[in-house]
Amino acid sequence: MAKKSTFALKQLIPEDNPKTGTKYIVRKPTKGLKVQEKLRMKKYDPVLKKHVWFLEKKMPPHSK
Repeated sequence: MAKKSTFALKQLIPEDNPKTGTKYIVRKPTKGLKVQEKLRMKKYDPVLKKHVWFLEKKMPPHSK
């Protein structure tokens, strides 16, 4: 059997202007100190053409 992963996939959306449609999918650790904190990264938004802060958001459920 394969080992359980120590990372989870999280979706990042822009903090100031979430309606631009830009999203990033990143890996976040499931163990350790950073599990409790929401992920916040500065990434490039091609719609706004500048770097903005992105916040962690829950992934949408799968459609069947």
